[in-house]
This record gives sequence, structure tokens and C-alpha cells, in this order.
Amino acid sequence: MKTSVNMLRKMGKYEVVQRTCDGMFNASELLRQWNRKNNTGKRIKHFIKLSQTKEFIDELHSDLKSHGENSYDGDFKTIAIIKGKNTKKGKTPDMVWYHPYLFIKFAMWLNPRFELQVIKFISDQLIENRHSAGDHFNGLTNAVQRFANIDYRTLAKGLNWIVFNHHKRGIRDTGTQDQLMELTELEKKLAFAVDMGYIRTFDELVNEMRRIYHKKWSSS
Repeated sequence: MKTSVNMLRKMGKYEVVQRTCDGMFNASELLRQWNRKNNTGKRIKHFIKLSQTKEFIDELHSDLKSHGENSYDGDFKTIAIIKGKNTKKGKTPDMVWYHPYLFIKFAMWLNPRFELQVIKFISDQLIENRHSAGDHFNGLTNAVQRFANIDYRTLAKGLNWIVFNHHKRGIRDTGTQDQLMELTELEKKLAFAVDMGYIRTFDELVNEMRRIYHKKWSSS
């Protein structure tokens, strides 16, 4: 399951925006934060005009095309630009999205010390785990369809409370890799218990979730 969600993630002192549909990063937002924190005037066009950047983009484009990896808009682009909109307060800035590999090079252009941070940051499986958690939530909802008086909102809230000890809209989009893995395993185990007949009603499912919550958080 791949819905288009923009995830806000921490990378050192900066907040990085990544969209889950294709993994691309908002380079213009990182640049805005960088310029503000460091009192500099770097611009996207300065990075794009570099001969090394152009060569890298060409090579990355060819590699993606050879492996049949489509971008968000169905093309083999390594860069996606969303034009700003005219508002009463003026035109909003364009949003420039970079393929993860290009984003690494861009961050290194801002500051070479970013290299290790960004490589580790991008190589994690956070987005893959988020998709997995979403897929297994669908599996759980399919399993409980046999029950009467199902409240899917209560089910989703219960899962969030168990994993995050909190509930709010979009909380899974900010979850860590470990939290999303825990969520996936929880959904799989509950679906298995329903399929095997260990949990026979929605009330029993809610009670089991309460038991898991109290076992996990009562001693913390």
C-alpha cells in the first residue's frame, strides 16, 4: 500500500521532508533551513549548474531507466519541481524534490560533513516499514470483518496507544523504524489470533489490546 504522504524526519539539526510514494526528498526545504541557520544565500540553481551535478544526474537517470524504476509522475526523473502558487501574500516558493541519491550529493554540497549522516539517514528502512505497517493493518481489518459492531477508529487508536503511548492524526508518519516494525508485528499477531479463533468478538479484541497496552506501559 503506497499512499502519498510527506513525512517529516529529523536529520541532525534539520527537519527533512520525504514523500513516501517514491522516497524523494524536499531539497528546497532543506536549503531554506540551511540558509537561515547559517546566514548564507545558497540557491538550488548554483548546485544544478555544476558540471559534476549534471554528470551525476545523467548517470543516475540512465541507471534508473535501465532498471525500470519510475518516479512519482511515471517518468524516469531524478528531480521533480512543484511550482509555487499565487496567493494574496504573493507567490509561494517552488518545491524541488530530489531522488535520494541526488539528495545525498546535494547535502554534501551544502556541507561535506553531512555525508555520513545523510547516507545513514537515507539507507534506513523507515518508509518500507511504514508501507508494511499499512499493509498489515489492512490484513487485520480484513480478519475482523467477521465481527459485529466493528469500530475501525477504535482499532486504529488502540494500535497507536500500544506502540506510541499516544494517539493523534498522522502519528505513524513520524514513527521511528523500531516503532513501525513493532506496529507491523502487532498487527500480524492480532490478525493471526483472530484467524485462528483465539479472539472471537470485537470486544475480545479490544480487551486483548488493553491487556497488551497495560503490560507494556504500566511498568514504564
